[in-house]
Parts: sequence; C-alpha cells; structure tokens
Amino acid sequence: MCRLCSPLTPEAPCPTRRSFLKTAMVGGAAATTGLAGAGSLRAQEVAASTLPEGLGTPGRRVLIKGGAVLSMDDAVGNFAVGDVLIDGKRIVEVGANIEAGDAVVIEAAGKIVMPGFVDTHHHQFETALRSQLANGILINDGLPENSANYYETILQGFSQVYRPEDVYINELFGGIAQLDAGVTTVMDVSQIHHSPEHSDAAIEGLRDAGRRGVFGYFEGWGERSKYPTDAARIKQQYFSSDDQLTTMVMGGEIYVPGYEAAWKVGRELDLPIALHVVGTFGMQPTFDELGAAGMFGEDNIFIHMTGMSEDGWKYARDAGAHLSLSVPIEMQMRHGTPPIQRAIDMGFSTSLSTDVECTMTADFFTQMRSMMTLQRMFANEKALAGQEYPRLMPCIDAIRHATMGGAHGLKLDRKIGSLTPGKEADIILLDAEAINVAPLNNVPGAVVTLMERSNVDTVLVAGSVKKWNGQLMGFDIARLRSELEASRDYLFDAAGIERDLFA
Repeated sequence: MCRLCSPLTPEAPCPTRRSFLKTAMVGGAAATTGLAGAGSLRAQEVAASTLPEGLGTPGRRVLIKGGAVLSMDDAVGNFAVGDVLIDGKRIVEVGANIEAGDAVVIEAAGKIVMPGFVDTHHHQFETALRSQLANGILINDGLPENSANYYETILQGFSQVYRPEDVYINELFGGIAQLDAGVTTVMDVSQIHHSPEHSDAAIEGLRDAGRRGVFGYFEGWGERSKYPTDAARIKQQYFSSDDQLTTMVMGGEIYVPGYEAAWKVGRELDLPIALHVVGTFGMQPTFDELGAAGMFGEDNIFIHMTGMSEDGWKYARDAGAHLSLSVPIEMQMRHGTPPIQRAIDMGFSTSLSTDVECTMTADFFTQMRSMMTLQRMFANEKALAGQEYPRLMPCIDAIRHATMGGAHGLKLDRKIGSLTPGKEADIILLDAEAINVAPLNNVPGAVVTLMERSNVDTVLVAGSVKKWNGQLMGFDIARLRSELEASRDYLFDAAGIERDLFA
C-alpha cells in the first residue's frame, strides 16, 4: 500500500463493488480526520456502488459495450456503436457487436471509448508549485518583471530544498491528477535527484499513482547526488522487468557538465536517452556537434527542439529520434515557436507533453487544442496572404500525437496507444452526453474542440479500473491534498519565498 492513499491500494486489481465498500468503510475513519476527508471517501463509495457486479473478479472478462469506439488503429477501424473485450490486462477483441458470454459488462452508451493519453514530458515533482510561475519565462532576460524565471526560481531555487517526502507527495498527487484527466501514461522528468533517497521517493510516488509511468532519471544537485552513476542500481532494483507498469529513461541534458557520462551510462543500460533541446538555452553548438559525431539514435527523445539549426534537425531526423512538443509552455515561456510544421514536413515521430504545472495545466485537451490551432493559425495566415500553405491539421492528427505518438516515443507502442487486440487495456471513456458536448456529431472533433477533464468518466490502466463514474478510486484525495499543502508550505519557507496569492 502506498504511504498516503486510502485503504484500497492502487496496486490491487480493479475493485469489486463489495471489496471497495468494505475497505473504504473499515479504513476511512482511521485514514482521515474531518468531514472533508470523509466526504472524499463517501463520494468514492457512491461511485463504487454502481460498479458492475463481478468487475475485478479474477478470470472474468470485461466487455465495454455500446460506445463510440475510436481505436486509433487503421487496421481495427472505428465503430459508431462498438464494443471492446478485455481479458485480464489485455484487449482481445474490438468490434461492432461482440458476444462475450458471462463477461462483466461496462455500459458505454453515450461515451467515447478510446486509448488513454500519453504524456512524454512532465515535471511532476513541481506539483506543489502549481501556478507559482504563471507569468514566468524560461531564463532571466535582465528585465525586473522577469526576475522570477524558471531556471533560477524553480531549478536553482525551490528544487534545491526538496526533501524525499516532498518528492513523494508531489509525484503521487501530480500522477493521480493526470490519471483523473485521462492521461494513463507519463514520462516523469524528475530533475530532483539530490540523493538516492530522492530518487527512490520519486519512483515510489510514480508507482503508487497506479498508472503507467516512465521514470526519467535526470540530474540532481549537491554532494549527495549520485547522478548518473546510480542509474545501474535504480534499474536493477526497480526496473529489472519490462513486464510492469513502470519503466525507465535516462536523462542526458547537454547543458549539465559531464553529460557525456550520462549518455554512456544510459546506452550501457539499454535505456532511451531524453533531453531538453532549446536554442534559447545556448544548446545549438553542442547539439550539432553530437549530431555530426553520429551520437543520435532511435533511442533519443528530444524535448521542444525550438530554435535549432537546419543541420541539427537533419541529424535528428536521419537518426530516427523522437520529438516531444509542449506547445502551450513553449509559447508562454519563450522557448521559441513550437516547431509543429517542421516536424510534420520532416516526418518526425512526434508526441505531446505538458512540461511544468508551475506555469500551465497538465491536461491533454489543452495540449491537443493548442497544437492544432497554432498549426492552423500559421497555415491560415499563408492562405490569407495568397501564399502556398500546408495541409490544415485535422482533429484526428492531434489525437494521434496524444496517443500513438507518445506510445511510439516511449518505446511502448507494442503495449499501448491504440485499441488493438493484444495490447494492454489503457482505455478511457469520455462523456459525450455532457452539457458541453451533446449532441455528438463528430467523435474526433468532440474530443479535441469541445471536451475537457470533466468529460473523463472512466479510466482503465492495464484493465484495472482507476476512475469510475467520474470518481478516482482508491485515494483519499482530501488527505493527499493536505499533505501536498504541507509540502508547499515547507518549500516556500525553506526557499525563502513569500507566498502571495495576488502577486
């Protein structure tokens, strides 16, 4: 059981109605104090009372029935009214009308059934700092109004005072918040490895959220930091098997002195190597040199790729590297113009990512809308000027970047990213009868242009129910929020920064 969740552990199989009610009622009073915490558990009890009888019973298949199925697999196709059959953690059939005998039925009429979203870059350790840098930019430009910038305020300020317990609650809360929003997979970029204990806490928080997670082992600071050499211990202890929800990526930031050692360790351990690539951060010469030396490969995940040279782009493309775009953040924080069209024109494998919640929301509806509308804005400008213009991005392409694109980038496309028989059942059900969507006329259009996190009705990860009837299952949210607030208070105090709600 994780340190701070409710008595129903998220590592357990999806709950039966009876088991959930029993654990919530027996443990709820002991796990929380005050009516707010009890209310959180009561809301889960109400949702749990509507779980189909037999859901979570070992050996019972599950049939998601009668939804609008968006498979994201051209070979499987889509179904205006369709079913998805799950056996254990795997999808076994997708079709128009599946006969499944005694399978437990999840009624999906009025819902869009689709793969969960995949976030390829999220700094979850910063959850307690949400909105603190809403007006900030990436690096100091010398202007007084921009003195609170990301590099100095967050990385060289707040992050330096994190304790392992702060890392844990930030990771856990950030993870379950995204799970609530239908993001079933994340690559957590945890630049907080000041000690092995910090690393262990990050992994525990990522794992205890109960969703699919890729642990990004990036840098830390201080004399107790063991980055990058602790990677071998971490992989052996936590990631020795590929048949688990959590896997590992090596961080190889080229602005960190000695980055060559991180790349060497990562490749010795057969780990993908991820790094931020931002021209405004002065990375272009080193990046180009690495490309010219043949150091890039299909194992690379390049985040942002703003302001880079033509040569750098060609080296990355020719090596088959993956591109992770954080479009709202790139626009907001002065990373440079998001290179959406360049990535399309050059045929890059591309995904979406949320980056930092100290500046912008981590929900994926925002990511998809931002990518599509910015690409279309530039294309429409050319059209209005009478110039040749590129194909306008359709909604389905934005969804593809948010699902299969991310799965491919994280080397998980054989497991997730589409509703394909044989893949694991990371599935979300979106409410298409909600007041902000009804009546449903176009499935991809509704997902990208109308929906937001409140439309996420049900979430399954590897066939296990994590959210049901609009309620996260298995967490005492009120208690976790209290722990996150306590961490927030400590971090502000230790960093010597006053918390001003109206600054």
